[in-house]
Amino acid sequence: MTEWYYADGQDRQGPFLVEELRQRFQRGEISLTTLVWREGYPQWKPVSEAVEELQLQKLTSATENLGSGFDLRGDYTAIDNGTAPLPGTGGGTYSPYTASTAAGSYGSAVVGGGEVVYAGFWKRYAAYFLDSIVVAIINVPVSLVFNLIGAASGNESLAVALSLVAMLGSLIIGIGYYAGFHASRGGATLGKMAVGIKVVRSNGERITFLRGVGRYFGFILSSLTLLIGFIMAAFTERKQALHDMLCDTLVVDKWAFTENAQFQEHGLGTVTIVILVISGILTVAMIGLAIAMFGVIAASMS
Repeated sequence: MTEWYYADGQDRQGPFLVEELRQRFQRGEISLTTLVWREGYPQWKPVSEAVEELQLQKLTSATENLGSGFDLRGDYTAIDNGTAPLPGTGGGTYSPYTASTAAGSYGSAVVGGGEVVYAGFWKRYAAYFLDSIVVAIINVPVSLVFNLIGAASGNESLAVALSLVAMLGSLIIGIGYYAGFHASRGGATLGKMAVGIKVVRSNGERITFLRGVGRYFGFILSSLTLLIGFIMAAFTERKQALHDMLCDTLVVDKWAFTENAQFQEHGLGTVTIVILVISGILTVAMIGLAIAMFGVIAASMS
């Protein structure tokens, strides 16, 4: 018979037979977010991913026992697509990037007192690398249009004015992107979502848009310190860069300050490693191209 184990905080409970695990689920002792493991699993996984194997969809008294309005038989499709409510919550399955049901929280109230995994320098760099590409895709066409119009006008004053408008537009786009996403319910830009991190206040709360704007200008200040402001994230206690210290923000794992803090990733992660490799290859290629161009120019001048 297959023996199962489940995680109760930092403790492992078990072994249990399938029927014992199902009974504990009926009694509300474990939920869809509880981590379980059996021989053959490469790693622990939430009960929601083992519903069919544990035959939880066949339980007929779960709704009565849990009092959550959760019908496993009727909501089996919802379990598969991640929209079914958790026992005892009356809400949907939790994701750190989903919409909040209470103002000022990340889809759930901030949970303090647990482990917090801070995003290190390389994970933050990988996120910024992706974000830079996204912002450039928006900025370059806008800047190009204004500058081409100015150049085609033949009016030097108009060309300078349009160039300044292009620069202002780039600044507004940058503020809107970074401050807007960081102040969103998920607290993460597209790059941060990809590597699984987010920006929060030092107490885990969501930041406001104005704080996000301040953090953006703090980010510019970090770049003006010969990048020392960024490098500080590799050495400070809570992995804070200069702009984080100035604005009372932290960059943490997407599961930090949530009820599912055990899902936090301590290492770089596959996505981050892939991004860093791509970034390294592009950097080497650009350096090689610069050297080649310098050699061509030097040869033409000799």
